[in-house]
Amino acid sequence: MELLFIFSLTVYILDIIVLFYYGIHCFVMVKLFFKYRKNCISHPGELEALEKKMKVWPRVTIQLPMFNEYYVAERLIDTTMQVRYPKNKLEVQVLDDSTDETTDLVRKKVAFYKKKGFDIKLIHRVNRQGHKAGAMREAQETAKGEFIAVFDADFMPAPEFLEKTVPYFYESDNIGMVQTRWGHINADYSILTKGQSLGIDGHFTIEQIARGGSGLWMNFNGTAGVWRKACIYDAGNWSEDTLTEDFDLSYRAELRGWQFKYVVDVVNPAELPATVAAYKSQQFRWCKGSIQTTVKLAPTILRTAMPFKIKLEALTHLTNYFVHPLMIINILATLPVLFFSERLGDMSDAVIGVAAVVFSLGTFGPIAMYLVSQKVLYNRWVNRIAWMPILTMIGTGIAVSNTRAVWQALTGKKSSFIRTPKLRIEGQKDKIQERMKYALNVKLDKTPFLEFLMGLYAVLIIYVAFVFDRTLFIPFMVMYACGFFYISLASFKENFQEIRAKKRALLAAALNSPTQ
Repeated sequence: MELLFIFSLTVYILDIIVLFYYGIHCFVMVKLFFKYRKNCISHPGELEALEKKMKVWPRVTIQLPMFNEYYVAERLIDTTMQVRYPKNKLEVQVLDDSTDETTDLVRKKVAFYKKKGFDIKLIHRVNRQGHKAGAMREAQETAKGEFIAVFDADFMPAPEFLEKTVPYFYESDNIGMVQTRWGHINADYSILTKGQSLGIDGHFTIEQIARGGSGLWMNFNGTAGVWRKACIYDAGNWSEDTLTEDFDLSYRAELRGWQFKYVVDVVNPAELPATVAAYKSQQFRWCKGSIQTTVKLAPTILRTAMPFKIKLEALTHLTNYFVHPLMIINILATLPVLFFSERLGDMSDAVIGVAAVVFSLGTFGPIAMYLVSQKVLYNRWVNRIAWMPILTMIGTGIAVSNTRAVWQALTGKKSSFIRTPKLRIEGQKDKIQERMKYALNVKLDKTPFLEFLMGLYAVLIIYVAFVFDRTLFIPFMVMYACGFFYISLASFKENFQEIRAKKRALLAAALNSPTQ
């Protein structure tokens, strides 16, 4: 028992120290944001000067990768064709790997805009080789543009997108990519979308400005950005050996010496996942892909002659999803630490008190980052920060799923690229249940059961904390318990709704089939 206590306490203290580092890193991001935010705002005078240097608008290709995006494909194409740019210099490639009626829908829409004189073409693949990365890599070989813009199916490109990004490539021949900010179509739709919107605001308002404005490495976010084609080729082109082809190519390009630009005031609205299953799938892919990229590129980053601060930030950014397994470790180690805390004698209160304070400081780092982003972006920011507990809840609730993702990445386990369902959920009148055909369509795995058990474990810790009068632990465990229970129960509910919707669809098909 003595060894178990020493082991638990050691693991607990080390875990808190690492979590503290990631928490303090958020404070650093906020500090850099305030120092460099002017560097990421487009200025009319600056753009005019760059346009003169540019002389003529270069040819640009916009790629629209999609797979079974029946509900949002038309919206994406329509808004893309409203982007302001010389008609004779703009090419649009619709990269459709669909296996359903989306292709017919897209084919009609492409034909419609072709008749209007737009240079738009449908590139339909039947093998899906390389998924999104493969589709973009193949289409790039026939792309006419010197610059390649990318928009995922859940986005609505801003009309001024190209006008405010392309000129920045003429600041320097070393500018390889220009990224813009994501907005939200459906932030107010549900508890889930409200929480997600805060998280995305924190990344695009604070982190991307902190990195892009200060000269640290930043990444292309997979959509709403423009690449110099020469940069893509020089960095080794799109690769599907990680689930985050955007992160991978970004860091390979920056290892080659390319620089990136971030423009915060160009905002492209996007649809947030409206189901917990879709959100977990998206986060699993981002988490696993970033750790796969870490495994792939960390040795090269460490060997590079880049300044230490750039390497440190790059590795911190790549490994940020380690926070989730660290959360799981923290919870698992807390119960034995509490149970055996009396063995420390008079030192127990001091040790546990210091640990709780350190953990609290680390926790307030992300909170500060998200609070500042809301204050900067919204006039009614006070109303939005009331959603902060929601972000904390869903952020902790997916820790089990993302811990699986980290483990699979570290052990080299391969998994298929699962797209995030886009259901065109824009307002309260849109019903998810009516669009279950395009849900994830996967069997319920053991993850929701583990999430529920973690919720029960957190409740047990709360009880023990009361018994041993260690109330400092209780707020954190309440947060964990709420998060795990919410994500778990929502997963069960959505799976039940999907099964019921499929049964109704099968029954309707049987009733409508012709009599044999």
